[in-house]
This record gives sequence, structure tokens and C-alpha cells, in this order.
Amino acid sequence: MALSSLRACQLIVRASLVDVVDRIKFDQWYETEHLPDALKAFKAQRAWRGWSQTNPLVHFAFYEFASLAEADAMQSSSELTALIAEFDRLWGKRVVRTREVIEIAGTLETV
Repeated sequence: MALSSLRACQLIVRASLVDVVDRIKFDQWYETEHLPDALKAFKAQRAWRGWSQTNPLVHFAFYEFASLAEADAMQSSSELTALIAEFDRLWGKRVVRTREVIEIAGTLETV
């Protein structure tokens, strides 16, 4: 295994749906609209998402940045404010979100 000293950052968004009835519509919207819009607005290197296998109401989205400075700049951007407003307009109190920025301290990869 090789140890990488990559210092990339990730924004992790945890979205908890209040009612399972919203899952299909939320999933389709996030895949076709929100994830592509956020990737572009954040100027992230890549984005991906998935559903918790422990709790079917919990969705995670990951946005990767080259540096902490880029992730920090995104957090105070008008683009993020606009995306939050659109999310709140569509989902209101039916989805509760948290955001966390983490700096990658190191990775292991098979060689």
C-alpha cells in the first residue's frame, strides 16, 4: 500500500428525510438537479452521493475540493446561499441537513 499526502477537502452533506414517502422524489431531484448544480456552483473537483444502508431516510452527498481554502471560500459564497434557498423552498422542514468540511489527513491505496 502507498500512503498519499493529499490534503484535499470534502464537504459532506447529511440529509435526513422526515418521511420515507419523499425518498423517490428526493432521490430523483438530487441526482438530476441538485448534485449537478452544486458541483458546478461549488467548483468542486467531483461530487457523489449515496443512501445510508443503516437508515433508509439518510442521504449523503460528498463534494471534493483541492484545498481547504477552496472549501472555505465555497461556504461563504452566494452560490451556496442560493442553493440552500432553493433546497429550503422545495423541501422545507421535510428534510433536515447538516454540513461538515473535513480535511483529508491521508489516504491509503493498493498498489
